[in-house]
Amino acid sequence: MRRTSLAAVTTAIMLTLVTTSAGAVERPDSPGHAASRTGDDAPPSTFIGTSSVESHESVTTKSDGDLWPSCWAANDTLYSANGDGKGFSTDGEFSDIAVSEIRGTVPSLSGTTIARGDQIGSVWSGEGYNRKPTGMVCDGNTIYLAVQDLALDFNDVPAASIVKSVDGGRTWTWDRSKPMFSDHEFTTVWFADFGRGKAAAPDGYVYAYGLDDNWRDSFDDTVPDPQDLFLARVPKAKIQNRGAWQFYRGLDAKRNPLWSKRIGDKQPIMHDGRRLYEQTYSGSQPARGFSVVSQGGVTYDAPLKRYLYASWTEFTYEFYESPTPWGPWKHFQSKDFGGYPWAPTKYGGYGTTMPSKFMSADGRSLYVQSNVCPCAPAGTSVYHYSLRKLELTPSDPTPLGNVPAASTDLALPATGAVAVSKSSRSGTLSALNDGDPATAVDDLDDEVKSQSWWGYTWPSPRSVNRVQLTTGPVTEQGGWFTARPRVQLKNDQGQWVDAAGQTISPTYPGDASAGAGKTYDLSFVPATTSGVRVLGFPGGSRTFTSVAALKVGYATQVADAGFESLGGPSAWSFEGTTGHGVDRGLGFAHTGANNGWIRTSGTGWSEYNQSVPVQPGHRYTFGVWTKSSAGMAGGRLEVRTGGLGTPVVGSAPAPASGGYVQHQVTVTAPPGATSLTVAVGFTGSGADQFLQLDDVTATEG
Repeated sequence: MRRTSLAAVTTAIMLTLVTTSAGAVERPDSPGHAASRTGDDAPPSTFIGTSSVESHESVTTKSDGDLWPSCWAANDTLYSANGDGKGFSTDGEFSDIAVSEIRGTVPSLSGTTIARGDQIGSVWSGEGYNRKPTGMVCDGNTIYLAVQDLALDFNDVPAASIVKSVDGGRTWTWDRSKPMFSDHEFTTVWFADFGRGKAAAPDGYVYAYGLDDNWRDSFDDTVPDPQDLFLARVPKAKIQNRGAWQFYRGLDAKRNPLWSKRIGDKQPIMHDGRRLYEQTYSGSQPARGFSVVSQGGVTYDAPLKRYLYASWTEFTYEFYESPTPWGPWKHFQSKDFGGYPWAPTKYGGYGTTMPSKFMSADGRSLYVQSNVCPCAPAGTSVYHYSLRKLELTPSDPTPLGNVPAASTDLALPATGAVAVSKSSRSGTLSALNDGDPATAVDDLDDEVKSQSWWGYTWPSPRSVNRVQLTTGPVTEQGGWFTARPRVQLKNDQGQWVDAAGQTISPTYPGDASAGAGKTYDLSFVPATTSGVRVLGFPGGSRTFTSVAALKVGYATQVADAGFESLGGPSAWSFEGTTGHGVDRGLGFAHTGANNGWIRTSGTGWSEYNQSVPVQPGHRYTFGVWTKSSAGMAGGRLEVRTGGLGTPVVGSAPAPASGGYVQHQVTVTAPPGATSLTVAVGFTGSGADQFLQLDDVTATEG
């Protein structure tokens, strides 16, 4: 339960507020703190097509400390504040908080510590707490810094204030009589970064983001874990005037934001209740797993017209985007570094921010600052101002329009493919598409996990219908899927959904006999998508999988050609009113375990059919194996430009046969044709007749 002081309630009751509008505030109905809230987790982004962040720092500095919220002043200086360290003057004194000015640009940065400790702010909560910087904003050359009281065990934040400097961070002023925020409400504060001197700000307000209770997951549950992100705004000339702050409280009927001066009215702009690493082999996680909403930074990416929020957990980065300060916020990447220990080539960090000073002119490249404390059992320490590159490509809804070509690998880096996975022990996914079968990657990451996946995303949709998976090393600890892996595709809402009509060849055993260096072909119904992945339940005593290569293709082929698909939407359509289905494991198949069948004692045409991708002007041979009842007549293999009634490009009779017989027809795809429909069926005569079909093929040449 949230702690509420009598003073806070009294103050709330005395507030006198004005009329309602999108830019105004409302009179509260009742006093008190906001109730706990739940809601839908942030949905997947459809704006960001691909994103990737480096697995370790690429810009290092001679400095000491962590957190480093920053702002870019109009005078072109970057100011930043660190916790527990010496700042950029590493020969100076240690302090719980320090401010530095940083000069230069990436990769050559240097700086000087210009203030520290009691020069910057007060500790409001007594013994057991010290000061930590959480956010900084430069309005022109005036600097504002949010400072919180953080428990020495890092598990609760009861109070926070904002301090001000008008002389380049040398001296600071603040109300020394009381904190601006208390009772664990809105006590982790950071500001939207609108670039140099806040030049890209949309109006005269400063926008501040806040968390209740703690700056990240409260490992011992002293207070509730933050799962909601809140927003406030304040006129830039009144940032230190607590009474001038207005808190987001929802949207009106026209989707405009509503604001209230009463903090108890605030509503989340984003909720994300996910829990990560709920169970690990080493036990290095809270009892319920890590919550994902943490102290980070929000940067306005003006070229992309997007607000970007960088959050984190103990083992991951979490990235979100939004078109406005208040949302809707959507999740576009989870960068999983795996559990401890980390290595110098792969580590995550906390206190994620993205300084606008280092953003590229097109907004597609930024740098992320984060830290790894030497106090953590991480196996490595990154306790200085540290940057690594984040690269973004916005989605382009225009399909690539790629044609079927068996030799084309759509996963090659030149295609714009960005590899994705649950995690990577090595920190890189290059083995998936480097063309070297001797390299491999696995996702051993200490988590007792139920899903493992490997795949790619692209900035724009492309047509796909096959994935080729080559396995990596297998040990007793893992390296394989415990059942047949399945293909998932990204839909228009950014969600991963199972592909239709999936088959795998050869049969995947679902145990260690899947082997190392073995290639499995996964085929499915053609789809246009901006992402594809192979997903399944990882095996072994440490539940992980290993992959040496993952190719993606779009070819002229029949999906589920042998009716072996298990579950999910069928690759086959059926026309007619007769009985039809699949014989599964009954011994009637030509090859494999299954075959399709049609049976009727009526009249009229019945068929199985499927659309197959082709290129206009190319020659293709379609084939099928059938057997039937002795009296069946009118059986036929047919190739058309579309559904029933469309022009027939070619056909071949499929007469009655007591054993399987192959029938083939060779056709040339008409001008403009990007697909042809292959159909197999017969015309009923009124007597009881059946047709069994299997191994439908389509080959070019």
